[in-house]
Amino acid sequence: METNETINRSKHTFPVAPGVWGMKTVFVNLYFVAAPDGTWTLIDTGVYGSAGKIKAAAEELFGPGARPRSILLTHGHFDHIGAVKELANEWDVPVYAHPLELPYLTGRSSYPPPDPGVGGGGMAYMSFLYPKKPINITNHVELLPQDGSVPGLPDWKWLHTPGHTAGHVSFFRESDRLLIAGDAFITRHGESMVAVMTQKKHVYGPPKYYTSNWAEAHHSVEKLAHLNPAIAATGHGMPMRGQTLQWQLDELVRDFWAIAVPEHGRYVHEPAITDELGVVSVPPAVSSPATKVMLAAGVVALAGAALLTMRNRNGKRRAGRTYTSERPFSHNRPITTPHVPAEPDYDDPQAHTNNYP
Repeated sequence: METNETINRSKHTFPVAPGVWGMKTVFVNLYFVAAPDGTWTLIDTGVYGSAGKIKAAAEELFGPGARPRSILLTHGHFDHIGAVKELANEWDVPVYAHPLELPYLTGRSSYPPPDPGVGGGGMAYMSFLYPKKPINITNHVELLPQDGSVPGLPDWKWLHTPGHTAGHVSFFRESDRLLIAGDAFITRHGESMVAVMTQKKHVYGPPKYYTSNWAEAHHSVEKLAHLNPAIAATGHGMPMRGQTLQWQLDELVRDFWAIAVPEHGRYVHEPAITDELGVVSVPPAVSSPATKVMLAAGVVALAGAALLTMRNRNGKRRAGRTYTSERPFSHNRPITTPHVPAEPDYDDPQAHTNNYP
C-alpha cells in the first residue's frame, strides 16, 4: 500500500479518514475502504465511463493489479452504478446491495421516474434525461447480510436508509463515527449545477429530483443523525465533520419538511409504491413552465452524453467471459427467476423500460 504522504498527494482521490478515500466522478462520489487484513472494498462506482479512472486510483492506493474484495452499492441510481458491470466482470467480485434494490440491478424494473418539476437548478431540470433503464448484474449481485454486518469490513455496519430509493443503505464505522451516507443526505446543493462546480459544503436533504418517498427519507435522516457522526462522506459534495456537521444535520432533521422537501413535485404528496419486484405505481407527473424552458438545454446535454456513452462502449467493449453457476462468494445469492435473462451483460432495450408519463 502507498504511504500516507503519497496518498495525500493523490491526483485521483481525496482523503476522508484513516483507510478511507473518496473519488469524484463528474458530480458524484465513490469510496475506497481498506480493511484491517489488507484487503479493500469499493463503495459505489460513479457515472458511466469511470472504470478506467477507478482502476487507476485503486492502483495508486493499493498497488499494481489492485482488486477489491467486493463492491458495495448504496443504491442503484445511474450515477452510482455507472461502472459496476464493467468492474464486476473484470475483477470477478461480488456486488452487495439491499434486497429492495435487486429489481433495478437484475433487469426487472426501472426506478420511479425522476421529477424535474421540483425545480431548484439545472441538475433537476434536466433529470428527465437521466438513464432510468435497469442494468443486469445477476451473476454478481449478492444480498447484504440481514444482521447489518458488512462483508469484508468487520468494523463497519450497514443501515437501511430508504426514501431516496426503497433499498438505499448507508455504512457506519463506530470506531471513529465515520458515516458513508450515499444520497440519504448530501453536502452540497443537490439541484444546482453551479454547486457541482463550487462544492460549497452544507448539509442538504437527498437530491429532490430523484427522491420518491419523502416520509421515509425524513425517517432515514433521523436515523443517521442519531448516530452522531463525526465525519460524513456523501454521494454528492465533499466530506463534512465536527460540530458544523452535527449542527446542520440536527437542523435538517428538525426542519426537514420546510428545507428538504420541495414545494411542488410528483412525489411531494404521494410516494411511489415499490416492492421486491420493482415499481408498483407512481403518482401523476407534474409539469411546470421552468421544466419546459429547460428542455432545449436538456436535449443538447443528452446528445453530448449519448456521444460519450457510445464512445465508451465501442472503445471499451471486452470479450465475453464464461461464468459457472457455482460462484465462490456468499450463500446469499438471490434466487433468479425464469424472466430474468441468464446472460449478465444482456440488456433488451425494449424490456422493463417502464416509460412512465
